Amino acid sequence: MQVIADLHLHSKYSRATSKNMDLENIEHYAKIKGLNLITTADFTHPLWFREIKEKLEEQDGILYGKKGMPFLLTTEISLIYSKERQRRVHLLVFAPSLEHVKQINDVLGKKGRLDYDGRPIFGLSCVEFVDLMLSIDKKILVVPAHCMTPWYGIFGSKSGFDRLSEAFEDKTKFIYAVESGLSASPDMLWRLPEVRQINIVSFSDSHSFWPYRLGREATIFELSELSYDAIYEAIKTKPGEKSKNQIKATIEVDPAYGKYHWDGHRDCGIKLSPREAEKLNNICPVCKKPLTIGVEHRIEEIADKPEGFRPINAKPFYKLLPLHELIANFYGQGLNSKKVNETANKLINEFKSELNALLKVDFNELKKVVKEKLAELIIKNRQGKIKVDPGYDGVYGKPLLNAEQKTLF
Repeated sequence: MQVIADLHLHSKYSRATSKNMDLENIEHYAKIKGLNLITTADFTHPLWFREIKEKLEEQDGILYGKKGMPFLLTTEISLIYSKERQRRVHLLVFAPSLEHVKQINDVLGKKGRLDYDGRPIFGLSCVEFVDLMLSIDKKILVVPAHCMTPWYGIFGSKSGFDRLSEAFEDKTKFIYAVESGLSASPDMLWRLPEVRQINIVSFSDSHSFWPYRLGREATIFELSELSYDAIYEAIKTKPGEKSKNQIKATIEVDPAYGKYHWDGHRDCGIKLSPREAEKLNNICPVCKKPLTIGVEHRIEEIADKPEGFRPINAKPFYKLLPLHELIANFYGQGLNSKKVNETANKLINEFKSELNALLKVDFNELKKVVKEKLAELIIKNRQGKIKVDPGYDGVYGKPLLNAEQKTLF
């Protein structure tokens, strides 16, 4: 069975997250998106965990909502500690059952507060954290989140490491995947030596339930059954190894769309390509302080393979901008405008979900529902032929629909 999963998002108990980000809305909009497995998120927060237990039914490590949407128990935590310098790392945690979550929360509750944010902070090192999780159960998964982002990625330019083994030391063998994040894509990460030996997963890190956020990145699994054990095996199975459960592909936004793709300073209005930044010695020309070095630049610093390198066992990926982004730019209107929502809803109602419309429906069928030029745009998006003005220092990139289009693969 094929499963499209988004296993990284946040609840209403996380900072900078919609107060309407409850289980009901997550379930409703996940179906609209075309997802068939979603995360519970934020299971360390006591109030949210209580809601999870009250509103979802557990079976084989999968929880089910009132409308039948399957949920997996995952959350994100933040580690801030010193190792040579200050490190700030976000990690995803996958738990096999509600009982395991209870044990995780009991242990972490002794290391710090869990009730102030859906993504709690601990002073543990990456090594200590993995060791702590494995002491509870060997099937608890730890996955570095948005691995390239400057401030909290495991490879981030501001507080990360050059190699997984520098961060996890002897526990590196228990890191079976990294999350690409919005500003990176698999073809960038294939250039990193340790990442080529493990899997790349992709999830949205969404703070709202809107379809242009929820599921904008996802992982496609091929599973023998829908269970925690099957997901665990799929993530653990290395590229090239055979298994009845494995990762088939990922869905990524164009990395230029992400908030940290290029170098710059948001407050100074400065955005630079890696080459331009290097000419300035990575110093902002306005405030004279060090630039926030983006993902594209950071890859060049730590890669051991040239641009365009593709491993033999590399998994395929789809590079897609969300449907609302395409429609909003086509009509020159806001993402939540009436026209944009009406057009998106027409496509979703006709073709069952957003991902179906973006990935599967052919041009002739699309143009029966929307304007021909918009149908052409959806096909170009599917082919990776929409140029994006890169994001930087916390600012999203912008599709350039009227600019010269160049294939992004």
